[in-house]
Amino acid sequence: MGELKIALKVNDLDNVATIFANDITDGMEVEIRDKKGNKEDTKVIGDVPYGHKIAVKDITKGEQIIKYGEEIGIATADIKKGEYVHVHNLDSMRGRGDLVGKEAK
Repeated sequence: MGELKIALKVNDLDNVATIFANDITDGMEVEIRDKKGNKEDTKVIGDVPYGHKIAVKDITKGEQIIKYGEEIGIATADIKKGEYVHVHNLDSMRGRGDLVGKEAK
């Protein structure tokens, strides 16, 4: 039996979970857990480093990315459940002085 690969969804509003395992590669199965003890096996899309995020549901382009119950950015592309979520498909809205007084696109 191999090492259990875990991703943690902290808040009910979250649409991403954080990977808590090393060497997660495309096609591997991880167990997404939440604070209520719910568990769901999900196939990972992409190679995901320890501490990075995967989508726990399909996310459409322009939709908010929610982690720890807070918006951390906007999806810049459609993201499939299990897909690696990072700078290649997420635009951070935090600390964006260029967006002050403007609506994010």
